[in-house]
Amino acid sequence: MRPYLKIRNLELKTPLMLASGTWGLGENLDLYLTKEEIKSNIGAFVSKGISRFPKKGNPPPRLYETPCGLINSIGLENPGLEVFKKDYLPKLLSYEVPLIINLHGEEVEDFVALAEGFKEEKVDGIELNISCPNVKKGGIAFSSDPKGVKTLVKEVRKVWERFLAVKLSPVGPVYEIAEICEKEGVDALVVANTYPALGVIGLAPLKVIKGGLSGPAIKPLTLRLVYELAQKVKLPIIGSGGILSGKDALEYLVCGAKAFQIGVANLIDPTSAVKIIQEMEELKKKHGLFG
Repeated sequence: MRPYLKIRNLELKTPLMLASGTWGLGENLDLYLTKEEIKSNIGAFVSKGISRFPKKGNPPPRLYETPCGLINSIGLENPGLEVFKKDYLPKLLSYEVPLIINLHGEEVEDFVALAEGFKEEKVDGIELNISCPNVKKGGIAFSSDPKGVKTLVKEVRKVWERFLAVKLSPVGPVYEIAEICEKEGVDALVVANTYPALGVIGLAPLKVIKGGLSGPAIKPLTLRLVYELAQKVKLPIIGSGGILSGKDALEYLVCGAKAFQIGVANLIDPTSAVKIIQEMEELKKKHGLFG
C-alpha cells in the first residue's frame, strides 16, 4: 500500500497525526482504540514535549475552558529523556505507527542533546517546539528571534538526519521564521502552536490563568496562517488548530496543508481520530477532491 505522504524518511498512511500533549505518553491509547484502528487511522504520533531532565510542570489549575476553546498551562510536565526512553518508548513503538518526538529546550544545547539522545532509537522524526524561552537570551522565546531559530535548526540538523519539523508559534515574525526554516533544511512546518491567552478564574480576589489557547476558537486564525504560508514556502505544512471534524480537516488540506494534527478533539473523544478520518474521506469523495 502506497503511503498517503512521504517526507524524507517519514511515511504517513493517513494525513492525521496526534498532536503533542493531548494524548499523554500513550499510556491509555489501547483503552479506546484497537491496534488495527490505530494503525489504519493515525498517520503518526507526536509525543508530549520531552526535555533533557524531568519537569514537574505548573501547579493547578492547569486547564480552563473558554467559549469554543481551552486554555492550558501544563508547563511541559514530562519524565525527561532517559525515563521516557526506558518506560514509555517501547510501548509507543509497539503500535507500529510513525513516531515523532516533540523536543522542549531552554537553550540550543538542550535541543541538540535531545536529538543526539534519540539518534539510536527507532523514532521517525523530531518536532522542535520553538515557543520555548531561550534562557541564554534572557528568556525571549525562540519564536521571537529569527537568528536564534536559524542557529537552532542549523545545530540540530548537524546531528539529526531524519525527518525534522518546526512547530511555529502563531505570533511573532512567523513568515520570516518559516523562510529561515526552509533555507536551513527543515522538512516540514507545523502551523501552529497555541495562542497566548488569559482566563479569569476568580473575580474577587482576582485570580487568572495564563496559558495557550487551543480548540475551535483558533481555527480561523490558524487556517489563515496555513493558507498564506502555503503560498510563501515550498515546505510541506502540517496544520494544527481547532480540528474537531472531517470537514475541519479537509478545510486545512484545501488551504494548503499536506497533513494535520488533532489535539483538543482527542481530549474530548479519544476515538475522534477514526471519526475524523471517516468523515473526511466521505467528504473528499462527495466533492471529488484529491483524486
